Amino acid sequence: MSEMQAVEIRCFGKLRRVHDERQWPVPYYYTIKNECSAAELLQMLNLSEEEVEAVFINGNVTALQKGRIKPGDRVGIIPFGTPGAVRLLLGIKQPQKE
Repeated sequence: MSEMQAVEIRCFGKLRRVHDERQWPVPYYYTIKNECSAAELLQMLNLSEEEVEAVFINGNVTALQKGRIKPGDRVGIIPFGTPGAVRLLLGIKQPQKE
C-alpha cells in the first residue's frame, strides 16, 4: 500500500478566485492516495471541467483525460480564456500550419 502524499495545486487566471472563495492557501496541498487522471482530481476538488482548458503536471501541459497525477506531483490548472500569445508559449495551443 502506498503512503499518502499531497499534490501541490495552483489555479491560474480566473480560476484563482477558487483560492479566495475557499480560503485555500497558495499553493494548495491536496492529499491523494493513488494515481488519478486530471479530470478525477478536478472532481475531487469540486472544480468544473467546463472551466478548465488544460493542466500542467510537473511543468508539462496536458489534456484533462490524458494527464495522470501521482502523489507528490505539482499541478497547475489553466482556465479557458488565456490570451493567445501566452497559450502558444505555454503549449496549450499549437499554431495552425498553412
